[in-house]
Amino acid sequence: MKLLSVNIGRPRPNPWKGIEATGIDKRPVEGPVAVAAPGPKGTGAVGLAGDRVFDVQHHGGDDQAVYAYAREDLDRWQETMGRELSNGVFGENLTTVGVDVNGARIGERWRVGRGTVLEVSCPRTPCGTFEGWLRREGWIKEFTRAAVPGAYLRVIEPGEISAGDPVEIVHRPDHDVTIAVVFRAFFGEPELLPRLLAADALPEDIAALVRRRVARPDG
Repeated sequence: MKLLSVNIGRPRPNPWKGIEATGIDKRPVEGPVAVAAPGPKGTGAVGLAGDRVFDVQHHGGDDQAVYAYAREDLDRWQETMGRELSNGVFGENLTTVGVDVNGARIGERWRVGRGTVLEVSCPRTPCGTFEGWLRREGWIKEFTRAAVPGAYLRVIEPGEISAGDPVEIVHRPDHDVTIAVVFRAFFGEPELLPRLLAADALPEDIAALVRRRVARPDG
């Protein structure tokens, strides 16, 4: 299990959403990149030095500090889409190989490189910027059906990471709430929602929404 690449965004205009710019255009960089907890959402800060988000209402902050996507899933999308997909093209900061990103449990911790520790927090939700960036009509529905969203991670121990660094699972909670289960619970399989309550490392806003929906399943 390792990082194939560490990807940093290049700001570009965002004609697909009512904001000025987007950082979805992420590309591999050479050398070590500093990783640290960015603080609360709302500033545009993320976990990797040199990167940022522009839709500060929906992205960034401690619970979405780093976004990881598996090269294996990108390869399957390549076949489906009939086009080459480079590392970082889904807006991921980390392109991994050998890591079961969507099977990772909420609260699972990864040591990356010598000492950086990241914690799995929640799945990615597709948006209009993502669809527009890939220039694929109906992409949001297609991506949602596949239920391989990739994982957002918190920074537990800061450090530096580089392409080629090993990824080691150093803690795995004893519940069965994975990234894929959370995504499916919110998008098409609401019967899974009660299972999510076992994952105490879910971001509080997501956990609160789960509690409301479980308490009022028809509301």
